[in-house]
Formats: sequence, C-alpha cells, structure tokens
Amino acid sequence: MQIQREIEQPLIDLIVSVTGASSILSQTTIQSLWSGYGQIVRLHLNSQNTVQNPAKLFDDNQTASSVILKHIRLPERTRHPRGWNTDWSHQRKVRSYQVEAHWYQHYAQNCDRSCIVPSCLAVQSNANETILVLTDLDALGFSERKTQVESQDIHSCLKWLANFHATFLNKETHGLWECGTYWHLDTRPDELAALNDEILRQAAPLIDQKLKQCEFQTLVHGDAKLANFCFKADWSESTNTPKVAAVDFQYVGKGCGMKDVAYFLGSCLYEDECEHMEAELLDSYFSELCEQVALRQQHVNVDHLEAEWRAMYPLAWADFHRFIKGWSPGHWKINSYSERLTAQVIASLDNNNSII
Repeated sequence: MQIQREIEQPLIDLIVSVTGASSILSQTTIQSLWSGYGQIVRLHLNSQNTVQNPAKLFDDNQTASSVILKHIRLPERTRHPRGWNTDWSHQRKVRSYQVEAHWYQHYAQNCDRSCIVPSCLAVQSNANETILVLTDLDALGFSERKTQVESQDIHSCLKWLANFHATFLNKETHGLWECGTYWHLDTRPDELAALNDEILRQAAPLIDQKLKQCEFQTLVHGDAKLANFCFKADWSESTNTPKVAAVDFQYVGKGCGMKDVAYFLGSCLYEDECEHMEAELLDSYFSELCEQVALRQQHVNVDHLEAEWRAMYPLAWADFHRFIKGWSPGHWKINSYSERLTAQVIASLDNNNSII
C-alpha cells in the first residue's frame, strides 16, 4: 500500500534550496519501500526561477521540473512480504540505506554518460531517517520501465554494466558493502539455514570464497535486475546517446562483475533463453568491458580479466541460486538451467576447495 505523507517544512526548504525552485507544486508517490521502510516520491517543482543545471546531467538550457525524494523512515515494527522479519533482515536494510547515501555522496559522480545514474542534490541522515534528493531520470528522458525486453534492450543493459564495472575496476570501496549484492552469504544466514539442498548448503561457502578471491574486483551494482533500469522512450540507434540509466544502489559494493551479469540475465530471461543466448550475451558484455578497461586502465591485462570472469560466471549464477532456493523455494527463477549450472559448479569443487 502506498502512503502519501505530507512533506514537512524543513524538507521543503531543503529541496527549494538545492534546486533553486520557488516552491513545490505537487507530489506523486512512485512506490513504497520494501517492508514499509519509507517511500519514493516525485516532486513537481515551480521551476520558473529555477537555477539552471542543478545537477551535471541536465542540458545547459534545461531546468529541473521535478526531482526524486527517497525518504527512508525506519518502522517501529517490520513487516516482510515473505515473512523474513528477523534482526538480520532489519540490520541489513538499515546498512543498505547508509551505503546508498554514501554511494550518492562519494561515488555516483564518477559515473559518466556511459553508465548514467541519478545525481545527488542533497543527503540528510539521522538515527531513524535518511533523506535523498536526486535528479529525476524521467526528466532526462529515461521514463520507460520494462517488464519484457528485446535483444537490443538486453545488450544496452549489459553495456551499462560493462561500463560501470570498467569505471570502478580495482578501485577503493570505502563506506560501501565490503561484499556487494543483497544475497551475499554473510548477510543471509537465515536463508542458508532454510535451504533444503544439503549439497548446495555445504558448497555455498566455497562458492562465496571463490568469488571473493578474484584477482579483478570492481564495484557491483548489487541489485541489477531489469526493474532497476530506466529506458529512454524516444531512443534510436542513430542518436548515439545512452539508452539506459540505472537506479537503486542500496547493495553496491566490492565484487566480481559476473554477479551483476548473472543476476541481470536471470531477471529478464527464461531458462531456455538463458541457455541459448548465454554465449552471445557474454560475448557482448566482454567486448564492451575489455574495450572500456583498455581505454581507462591501460595497465590491466584485459585477456586475463576476461578469462577469470568468464570462469566465474557459473559460480555467480550458483551463488544467487543458493539464496533464492533458501529464500523462496517455489520461485520461478528456480529452473533446470540454474540447477544444471549449479550442479556443474559443485562437481568442479575438488577436495582441496579449488576449481578444477
């Protein structure tokens, strides 16, 4: 249920100050946050006197007609849609909002046109509340959300991920998750305990260890599902402009880029598509990744990078499969492709805990 809350005057003053607007004309609730932790609201501004370029992504002659308010208020009682109302769950969410605020304050500005994200206009935080004021991607033309995708859409999202991973390859990750993704094993003991697959449960720490021990680490988005990509509604290939942008950085942190790739493909493809399109889509991702890394970090051996991460793709898939089987045993993502890939990974683990 979406709850429309009145915006308090101090918050109105903050938004007016950072945007240069004279007032807030109206608000529209976009969505409630998971488990009742707040809401995301689009604020329509009286921009007649708005200062131009309140953020780097607006065109030179464009003013902000709207901004996004992400307003996190920690509830007195948590309510999880699937019943995971544990202290682990609560503390993970609290930490995720702290990470997201830190990301927007200290990292988001490193993302250029090749991996567009919202710009942060203001952050306020206290013990029970976090406020993020962000540029509105809809106002930049990224107004389309998709539940079904064509091949070109998938390639565009993989291009965004490749550029994002290239941007942050081997960079410091202070203030973010030490291990990115919302399904990271160390933060999911409840789901691991609920996992009925004994063989996978025993293999889970080894899979996690292998992913952590990659020579090449980057920042992973951590929740790179289709729903977190925003598409440009009027995009055409001839415009030579980015087709997608991304939102929701609660679980951004250090990791192997294959975690994002495997999770994204699993979010928008059925099992037969995953199998038939795997080689083509991985080739597309690595082509862009290697090109961008070669441009940005010439000292990196891109052949070694590609070889290592290709070998990690099945492990990244099995890592998420471990989570989903414990979290929601009847989930549609549990399919024969995932089971087969995971079985191959487990079979490749020898007695010395190494990949054959």
